[in-house]
Amino acid sequence: MPASDRPRPGAAPPPTRATISDVALKAGVSKATVSRFLNRREELLTPEIAVRVERAINALGYIPSPMAQALKRGRSRLIGLVVADVTNPYSVAVLRGAERACQDAGYLLVLFNLGNEAEREREAIESLMAYQVEGLILNTLGADHGAIAQAMRHGKPVVLVDRRHPELQTDFVSLDNTGAVRLAAGHLIEAGFRDLLFVSEPLVGVSSRLEREAAFRAFVADHRGVAGRTFESTADAPDALDDALRRCGRSRKSRSAVLAGNAVISLRVAAAAARLGLRFGADLGLIGFDETEWAPLLGPGLTTIAQPTDDLGRLAATCLIERLNGLHLPPRQILLPGRLMLRGSSRPDASQVT
Repeated sequence: MPASDRPRPGAAPPPTRATISDVALKAGVSKATVSRFLNRREELLTPEIAVRVERAINALGYIPSPMAQALKRGRSRLIGLVVADVTNPYSVAVLRGAERACQDAGYLLVLFNLGNEAEREREAIESLMAYQVEGLILNTLGADHGAIAQAMRHGKPVVLVDRRHPELQTDFVSLDNTGAVRLAAGHLIEAGFRDLLFVSEPLVGVSSRLEREAAFRAFVADHRGVAGRTFESTADAPDALDDALRRCGRSRKSRSAVLAGNAVISLRVAAAAARLGLRFGADLGLIGFDETEWAPLLGPGLTTIAQPTDDLGRLAATCLIERLNGLHLPPRQILLPGRLMLRGSSRPDASQVT
């Protein structure tokens, strides 16, 4: 134990928190009587006993445990939220929207961050279940369907955000990934880019990444004269991303641009471009998914697809709370559109501006 943590000789011990037993002893009643008073069942007590209990509570500064009271009523008023990676700005923004909706409805949100470790999904769900959460909002990697199914078998409603679990019949809230990709790629084509590179974190098992990549391939197939490739980027292989950007910029017949699958990838692409001396908007175009505070500050400003993250979090929490309040409907799918935020990283070819 550090010296600073050791009690000083002669120092008074830290005050102990008053318990329901202390209140009962001071009031001269049983713990059951105090419990009745705390649960607002004064009608079962005489006025004289109710006053004694109230005075004892005030004298001792007793504060009842909200969790214990909620569990006695059969409701914890807790909702669990599992996110794949809390360092991703998307996860933080969704969290804020969900938290506001929960607060407005009288619920507390309990967060579990997977840190992109798929094997922790079962641990996350089991831990939140141990806290007696009433329902779950999940933005996970989708590796462990069994743990989620088990939660649902115990009567816990589940809402999925951004990432699907095809085996599960439950509410799903997400960006319209296909529409967002077509919006971004369409802007690049209008700006004169014909050589496109879609850069994503590893695709396997993550539905939102797969949907965006499939939409990108379909867009390229639908547009004659447009070349498109996909590159999967990992944090431990920056040289591979550098090589992909070099290949992307070799063509002198057409302008090249990158569509980054999320904000994490946007930063990796920016770092790679800096290593290679590439200028966004001039040597290389760039559009990134997710509007962040730093997007306007990156080079000439980063063009982005802004996701309605606050609305996604709010709607996910609202769907869950509706289920908790007894709503019985078939599973719902809610897809929201993205918004194009134009900046210098995707500026049109000057020769095309009239």
